[in-house]
Amino acid sequence: VQLQASGGGLVQAGDSLRLSCVGSGRTLSMYTKAWFRQVPGKEREFVGGISGHGRTTEYADSVKGRFTISRDNAENAVWLQMNSLKPEDTAIYYCAATREFAISCSSYEYEYWGQGTQVTVSS
Repeated sequence: VQLQASGGGLVQAGDSLRLSCVGSGRTLSMYTKAWFRQVPGKEREFVGGISGHGRTTEYADSVKGRFTISRDNAENAVWLQMNSLKPEDTAIYYCAATREFAISCSSYEYEYWGQGTQVTVSS
């Protein structure tokens, strides 16, 4: 069971990026998925999550209205569309998956993690 995140890069404030996370394993395609981010010296921070069927999403207050999570279970993929990026969005972004039905903002609830992709937003 693996998650592969991609799509990070260096952009300017106000730009957009779309991160992708592709999973292996048919069961994983139905798991609750989430995106977290982390900067050096700080704990991993919840960005947003999406339920197994994609009908429920939750976002951190800091990204509400700017970021959107979507998924396609047939492709075993989840995306994080990031608009109106700010320098404070700079971090390594990780996708994660859990068997739990509920979306949790705690990184400890997620069993599977991707390798991370760097997002850098310049001012």
